[in-house]
Amino acid sequence: MKFETFWKESRIFVFCLAAAGVGAVIGSGGWAAHPVSAAAPSIVTPGSLETSFAPVVEKALPAVVNISSSKATKVSAEGGMQQMDPLFRQFFGDQFGGREFGGRGQGRGSEAPRKQYEHSLGSGVVVRSDGYILTNNHVIDGANEITVTFDNKREMKAKLVGTDAKTDIAVLKVDATNLPTIALSDSSQARVGDVVLAMGSPFGLKQTVTMGIVSARGRTGLGIEDYEDFIQTDASINPGNSGGALLNTRGELIGINTAILANNGGNQGVGFAIPANLAHSVMTQVMDHGKVVRGYLGLLPQDITPAMAQALHSKQTEGVLVGDVTAGAPAAAAGLQRGDVILDLNGQKVDDSNQLRMKVSLTPPGTTVQLKVLHDGSEKTVAVKLAEMPANLGGSAEKNEEGGNGATSALEGVSVEAAKGRGVTVTNVDQGSPAATAGLREGDTILEVNRAGVSSVADFDKAMRNVSNGATLLLVKRGENTFYVAVQK
Repeated sequence: MKFETFWKESRIFVFCLAAAGVGAVIGSGGWAAHPVSAAAPSIVTPGSLETSFAPVVEKALPAVVNISSSKATKVSAEGGMQQMDPLFRQFFGDQFGGREFGGRGQGRGSEAPRKQYEHSLGSGVVVRSDGYILTNNHVIDGANEITVTFDNKREMKAKLVGTDAKTDIAVLKVDATNLPTIALSDSSQARVGDVVLAMGSPFGLKQTVTMGIVSARGRTGLGIEDYEDFIQTDASINPGNSGGALLNTRGELIGINTAILANNGGNQGVGFAIPANLAHSVMTQVMDHGKVVRGYLGLLPQDITPAMAQALHSKQTEGVLVGDVTAGAPAAAAGLQRGDVILDLNGQKVDDSNQLRMKVSLTPPGTTVQLKVLHDGSEKTVAVKLAEMPANLGGSAEKNEEGGNGATSALEGVSVEAAKGRGVTVTNVDQGSPAATAGLREGDTILEVNRAGVSSVADFDKAMRNVSNGATLLLVKRGENTFYVAVQK
């Protein structure tokens, strides 16, 4: 769900935690010398949870650092708090008007824009003892100056090595040696119910430690980042924890705290962390190449809902439906077609579209992968040589076009008119109708009904009248992309 949906519809907010925070230092040298650690004897055993977590905390806190960044912005004479997002103004009141947002000497009588320095406080993870630091991209995004502060109050200027906005990861470098560290855990081994500790500086309260459990793994669809695979936790995190450490009871880093889901701005026990394995992979590429080089299939993957499975005459919702194939892309060259279902990649089962996107993106370009595909009811294995993901992928699937009045169609709650090319254009969708619930929008173009093409309004109505009760599979074009929508009739 996108940020705007939380904001406008349910008054629930998803936002990144860049107000004030800390991070963790991991690894005491290069990554080659300190690989992902295997399970070590737990400091706090299941039978001793009544004992103190002090040994874990005392070992980890010296490796916690603060990151502050500043960037120059032009604001009106009424800048300060008036320029601040009301969500954050609710947290911090007028304190930022004079200090953080440059209120000193601000004259309300002047209307000319002026230059002010906007400060952001976040956190970082020192990945090597010689000064490489992992942090969130949103903490330093657009910064002119970045300062790292250690627990002994030592301050150092940092330079930006590289960023990856798609996963909200950035890598910094300071001129230092022999920095304290926290061991990196294999985050794939984290289990729902594991006890975790969150370390950070919520609301500027430095060196704060909270406890909770892993609430869920593999959280996606929040609209926070392009690539999401979050660890969810109920360990109390708030604005200021961004980039802070999420630790297991052995004192190992399993995630980087990055966002919260909150009602009216307060902590509700739903926080999200970037898994350590994903952060490590992205960071390594940024350090080696200056950017993340992702594998690219060139198709639009879709989750298979029960309604889609019914329309596809399938008894299962496993796999990923191919909603569109980009001409000339690796998927097209390998013969994949719209309507195919991808069941596994290199022998590993694929459960949803996000999992497929993540697996492909983390595979180096030029690698040949084996896809098990269900095509017209028959399974086959397809070899696909991945390309490098283009920097810009072209048209957006979110494009909305305005339609005319149109005429009521045989699809309940939907009006259509003839499209300029093939298919029919949706001119109206009644709120609350089955089509609206399925995701059909005004401006969409319907190209197929149950895998059969339609070329006119009469064609579309005939196809819909021939549909028996159940789910109807529509191939929809939105902007430059096509995908499937299953509508219950």
